[in-house]
Amino acid sequence: MQTHDTNVFDDSYLAPSYNVAPQTLQPVVRLSPETGERELAIMRWGLVPFWSKDGKMAFNTINAKAETITTSPAYRDAMKRRRCLVPADWFYEWKKLDAKTKQPYAIALKDGSLFAFAGLWDSWKDKETGKTLETYTVITTDPNELMESIHTRMPVILAPKDYERWMEPGEPLHPPVDLLRPYPAEAMKAWKVGGAVGSVRNNRPELVEPMVE
Repeated sequence: MQTHDTNVFDDSYLAPSYNVAPQTLQPVVRLSPETGERELAIMRWGLVPFWSKDGKMAFNTINAKAETITTSPAYRDAMKRRRCLVPADWFYEWKKLDAKTKQPYAIALKDGSLFAFAGLWDSWKDKETGKTLETYTVITTDPNELMESIHTRMPVILAPKDYERWMEPGEPLHPPVDLLRPYPAEAMKAWKVGGAVGSVRNNRPELVEPMVE
């Protein structure tokens, strides 16, 4: 397993990505543990709790359910102290058509603007090497009217006015769980995309183009 210094990165991590995959390094926004100011940090997608013995929990912690975020051992401490924003232009979801077939959709805001998922981050230290691995997860909630025809869950999208409140430490015993709700359906759009998005090896602008039927 590779560990890394989160704050040492080059511009390649900020290049456009059209098919972000779990376990890849991605930019997130958090409050700096040192200064308390907002900063951009590069973290691996798939949260590894600080108490993990071997750092191998990431595959089961790509998403965290809002309903159990304050009670789950993997997330409850991060929910109190390490909340972050995960920037995105759109996300993909797969609609189950039958037992063997799924149709991928791209989902974004109607105005095409950048948005942010509600996320949590954590820092795990490799006792053998002494290096630190910083990771994150995206919180999910019930689907809105747009998403419910596609999937049973949707990522929590935060309104810009709530960014500060989401990241501020506040009172650890009373984290802002009220923000973990479905985003207004009328502000979102969804369209079918081709099956090539199903392979993480594919990462090109054409992936997000509407499928020609």
